[in-house]
Amino acid sequence: MQNQLQALANPDARKLLSTINRGIEKESLRISADGQLAQTPHPVQLGSALTHPSITTDYSEALLEFITPVSTSIEGSLQTLENVHSFVYQQLGNEILWAGSMPCIMAGDEGIPVAQYGSSNVARMKTVYRYGLGHRYGRLMQAIAGIHYNFSMPRAYWDQAWRDAGSPGDITDYISARYLGLIRNFRRYSWLLIYLYGASPAVCGSFLKGRDNHGLQAFDEQGHSLYLPYGTALRMGDLGYNSDAQKHLNVCYNSLANYVGTLHSAIMQPHPDYRGIASGQNNEYQQLNDSLLQIENEFYSPIRPKRVANPGETPLNALARAGIEYIEVRCVDVSPFSPVGLDARQIRFMDTFLLYCLLQESPPCDGAEQDIQAANLEAVVNRGRQPGLQLNNCSGEILLSQWADQLLTDMRPVAELMDSALDSTQYSHSLAHQLAKVADPELTPSARVLREMREQDTPFFRLALAYSERWADYFRKRPLAPEIQAAFELETRRSLQDQAAIEQADNISFEQHLDNFFSQYKAL
Repeated sequence: MQNQLQALANPDARKLLSTINRGIEKESLRISADGQLAQTPHPVQLGSALTHPSITTDYSEALLEFITPVSTSIEGSLQTLENVHSFVYQQLGNEILWAGSMPCIMAGDEGIPVAQYGSSNVARMKTVYRYGLGHRYGRLMQAIAGIHYNFSMPRAYWDQAWRDAGSPGDITDYISARYLGLIRNFRRYSWLLIYLYGASPAVCGSFLKGRDNHGLQAFDEQGHSLYLPYGTALRMGDLGYNSDAQKHLNVCYNSLANYVGTLHSAIMQPHPDYRGIASGQNNEYQQLNDSLLQIENEFYSPIRPKRVANPGETPLNALARAGIEYIEVRCVDVSPFSPVGLDARQIRFMDTFLLYCLLQESPPCDGAEQDIQAANLEAVVNRGRQPGLQLNNCSGEILLSQWADQLLTDMRPVAELMDSALDSTQYSHSLAHQLAKVADPELTPSARVLREMREQDTPFFRLALAYSERWADYFRKRPLAPEIQAAFELETRRSLQDQAAIEQADNISFEQHLDNFFSQYKAL
C-alpha cells in the first residue's frame, strides 16, 4: 500500500481524491401514524415509481427508496437527501417514514403490498420479479430497509494509476481488476463496518410471529421486542437478506469473467425448489423463471460491482461489455439517530475504508477464506460487542478489538491523505471516532439502541416510532427553496408523462418482452 500512497502524495494526484464520486440510495418504510405498515398505494403526488430519478419503491408499495445523483460533494449529497425527504413529507398526509432498518408492526406476508409500476411490460416484469422474491424468501424479509452507498474513483485517477502500473493491458480490464481487489478486501473487513455502524440489535415481536427458531431473547416480559444482548445488525444475519438456496452459490471475485460466469449460470439453470411456482404456465406469472436467480439483482451480497446499463440491457451484460464502473455497498443500516439515516462523519469513514480496501494489497480469495469471512460476519452480527470476542484473520484467532485497532490504525495515512486533498481534518476526526467505538463498545449505535430501550423502559417499536415522529416533525418544518420545490414538482409531472409514454410504446406481448430480455444472457 505504501507505493500507492506515495503515488497519491504528489499535489496533482492528491487533488483527484477531492473528486471521488458518491451516490446514496436510502430505503424507508411508509407507515401509518400508529406505526402500522401503510396499505395505501404509492402517492401519485410523488410521481411514477417506474421513472422518477430520485423517488421510487423497492420491494413494496410501502418501501420508499430515495436516490441521490452522483456527486463529488458529501454535503451536497446529504442536502439532496434532506430535500427529497422534505418534499416527500409534503405529500404523505398523516403517514410518516420509519426511522430504522428492522420493520414496524407487521401483519405477516399478506399485509405487505408488492410494488406496482403501471401496465407496461417493463413494469409488469418488475412486479413479477417481486412476487418471485416473496414466494422464495417470504415478503417479511423484503420489508427490511437499508442504505446503499455507491462509490467510484474519478477517471483521471485511473488514467494515472494505470500509467504508474506500467500501462498493463487494456485500461478497462485494469480498472475492473482493481475494483475486484477492493471488493475482496471489503469482504475480508466488512465485519468492521457492521460493528461500527450496525443499528439493528432488536426487532419488533410482530416480525417473528409464528417463528420459534430465531434464536433471539425476549427483551421484555410481554415479548414485544426480541434482541441479542451483544448483537449489532440483525438485518445482516439469518433474519435478514439470507437465502439457504444461495448459500451453495460460490461467487468468485478473483476475476470479472468468473463473477459474470457464476451469476450467469445461476440465472440460466432451473432450480428444483422453484419449479412449483408459476412462471408463464397459462400466462400466469408468480416469478420470472424457476432458476436459482430470476435476475442478477436477486443475488444477496454486502457489496456489488456495478455499471450503468444501457436501456433494456441486463446488468451482467453491461459488466461484460464495459467492465466495472463503480461499487455498491449494501450492508449499511438505517440509523434512527440521523434524520436521513446516515451523516457526513459516517460517509467520511466509508470513503476512508473503501479507499483503504482499494489501495491495500488484495490477494485472490478461495473457498476456505470465504467460509472464514462468513463466520466472522456472523459472529459480529450476533455477538459483535461481546467482551473477548475472537475472529479469524486467516492466520489464526485474534480479538475483535485488537484486529479493529490494527485496521483503523493502518487507515490513518489514508484519512490524512483525504484531509490533505480537501484541506480538512474531518477524515482524521471520523477515524478517531471509530477508534473510540472500539475502545468503548457502548459508543456504537447498536449499544445505544439497547441502552435507550432500557433507560426509557420501552420496546424497540416504541423507540423507533418516537424517532420516526421526531424526524417527521423535523422535515415538515423544513421548507424547501422555491426553485427546489418547483424542480421536484416538474420531475413528478415528467415522470408520470414518461411512464405513460412507455406504456403507449409497448407493442409486444409480455412473453416476447421476457424472451427478448433473457436472450441477452444466452448471448453471454
